[in-house]
Amino acid sequence: MADFEELTEQKRWRKFFSSIHFKIALVFTLTLLVTLELVGAFFVKRLEQQNLATFRTQIALPAYVNDSLTQQLISTDQTKANSDIHTILTSINNASISEIEVIDSSGIIRGTSDINAQDEVGQKTTDANVKAALAGGKYTKNPIEERSGVRYQVVVKPLVSSSGGESNIVGVVEVRASLETTYDNLNHISLIYFSASLLAVVLGVVMAVIISRSLTKPIAEINDRTTRIAQGDYSGGILVRSNDEIGQLAENVNALAVRIEETTNSTEFERRRLESVLEHMTDGVIATDRRGSINIINTAALQMTGMEDSNVALGQSILEVLQIADRYNLRELLDNQDELLLDFSNDERQLIIRAYFSLIQRASGFISGLVIVLHDVTEQQRIEEERRQFVSNVSHELRTPLTSVKSYVDALQEGAIEDPEVAKSFLAVAQDETTRMIHMINDLLELSRMDSGTMKLETEYVNVGELFNYILNRFDMIIANDDKPEKYYTIKREITDSQIWVELDTSKFTQVVDNIMNNAIKYSPDGGVITARMIDRKTEVVLSITDQGLGIPKKDLGHIFDRFFRVDKARSRAQGGTGLGLAISKEIIERFGGKIWVDSSEGKGSTFSISLPYEAYDPAEDEWDDGEWDD
Repeated sequence: MADFEELTEQKRWRKFFSSIHFKIALVFTLTLLVTLELVGAFFVKRLEQQNLATFRTQIALPAYVNDSLTQQLISTDQTKANSDIHTILTSINNASISEIEVIDSSGIIRGTSDINAQDEVGQKTTDANVKAALAGGKYTKNPIEERSGVRYQVVVKPLVSSSGGESNIVGVVEVRASLETTYDNLNHISLIYFSASLLAVVLGVVMAVIISRSLTKPIAEINDRTTRIAQGDYSGGILVRSNDEIGQLAENVNALAVRIEETTNSTEFERRRLESVLEHMTDGVIATDRRGSINIINTAALQMTGMEDSNVALGQSILEVLQIADRYNLRELLDNQDELLLDFSNDERQLIIRAYFSLIQRASGFISGLVIVLHDVTEQQRIEEERRQFVSNVSHELRTPLTSVKSYVDALQEGAIEDPEVAKSFLAVAQDETTRMIHMINDLLELSRMDSGTMKLETEYVNVGELFNYILNRFDMIIANDDKPEKYYTIKREITDSQIWVELDTSKFTQVVDNIMNNAIKYSPDGGVITARMIDRKTEVVLSITDQGLGIPKKDLGHIFDRFFRVDKARSRAQGGTGLGLAISKEIIERFGGKIWVDSSEGKGSTFSISLPYEAYDPAEDEWDDGEWDD
């Protein structure tokens, strides 16, 4: 816990030191410090120079003293001159001067005002600066020396004698004065200055904090506002407190937030509308980036490509999803946007898709991706295949009887008509084939009317049990009246006694049952039993006809109601079938709102079933209230 608090405190201070608030205060303070330091250094230096100049003026010897000393140095009586020099020096009343030395041109000290240094008189000077002055060379006029920790101002002045128009240096007077008082005054003044500077810095820091806060507060508000804008929160606004650049920036940020919110709302609306359009499209839509990776895919496209989740599809290659990686590469799709026919069929479903490709291209011509539209053409392909198969089947079915009729007519023209028995046989065959073609044409016309929706149904409520029995009775009469039947069969009935009323067209329903019964008779073995059943399931009635024929192979069950489909084509054609009966039966039953299907096992017979919806009939609804007819 302590470590966490310490880390939090470090982060807080690190954030403070990196903030613009601290930086503005720091810059202001450093600027003030540098300014005060520069001004202080210049002021102290200038004050020192002025005080030293003033001090040198104070310790300068009067001109008459210099003249007197010059006269003594050129005197021939050296003893008397030294005495006079001593007298002159002791007569100088200047409290600031610590010592005055007079040195002649030979470098010998001729006199000093320091009582304790009288033994130096007559000795050779060791001061190099004095020697340079005596020699007329370059020397320092006002050097500062330090003796025993005390600073002294030294003034070196050559003494010049003029005679015969020439000036000669006859000696040097060296004045030495203590600078401690001067520097004490300077230090006192400097202390006052730096104290004032320190106070100014403190006040400057306070002012810098106040000013920086006044500057950084609106900046912090702008930063907070822009952060919330970046996070998608456009609520609130910045209070504009001034009309300066920061105030204008705040106004611009407020305007920017409004504009971004409007743009974002518009973009979000367009995005949702696009998503809604894509989601409810029956066609599949896929969008990719320039590398062919999927970034948009709708539900229809997921279902067509067999994918369950869009998150799985996103990022995958379009070539892999469309299963065309072995035939095309991305460059070929970008260069050639021809439509492709893709087969996604499997054991569970048949699915043919036509894919249309379009480039996502900028105004500059840069290609940024692809848009692929997937259109399910399974039904269209099936219809096209059925159409081709239908034309082929019709052509084949008509060609066989026409060829047969033509052959028999040619034979009759070639002389067979002269033989009455042969001619009669040939004409009978031609008549049968013609009747077969007429039946086929009628069936085709009926299917055409069904497909175009022009077939008229004359529906009425019929007791379906009675109608079913009535149709079966007709086949019983055929069996009873046929003296020489091709095969013997019996019809077994398992029909409920329930009164079930169904709305249907009796003639069309009879056509359906006749067709199923005829097929059962055709394909049942001699002596077989055909079982007819009717079962009441409360909301629908199920009629079924079961034979004991050869059955239908499992691979053909899904096509048994297709047009022109025959399980045993040679046998069906020999028995006069057109292959359209079951297709017509399916169309009729579906017009009644019912269903027809077949259950069959090869070698064990087939069961054709018909289910018809109905509403339960309440006889009480049709009873009259005799009271309504009373006078």
